[in-house]
Amino acid sequence: MNMVTQCSDTRRAVLNPSEIARQIVDFASEHQASDVLMLDIEKMSSFADYFVICTCQNARHLTVLAEELDTTLGHLGVQLRRQEGTPDSGWVLQDYGDVIVHLFVAEVRALYSLEQLWRGATPVLRVQ
Repeated sequence: MNMVTQCSDTRRAVLNPSEIARQIVDFASEHQASDVLMLDIEKMSSFADYFVICTCQNARHLTVLAEELDTTLGHLGVQLRRQEGTPDSGWVLQDYGDVIVHLFVAEVRALYSLEQLWRGATPVLRVQ
């Protein structure tokens, strides 16, 4: 299967939600994020198809990862719709439409325990 297809009128890449989420998992794991988890939430949610949850080493790592992820996805034609949170809070949420990325520092990830909250979701991929 071709991961990227070309849209003739815009010359920008078009990825489906699963491909976007997998690109994010690959990017995060290549950039030293740990415990990267892709959850299929499509059957449980009307606002997105996938969550990608990552643990960053510290606030600085979180900042760099969020910025570089946005730039990389932008080059693939995937636009950030909204970002919430701050690196100093330990949690940044990036909304790419059908894919929501949660970047955490370890202690904040443990505190919010999204995996437990969304335990009915289907784990698709986990990179530890």
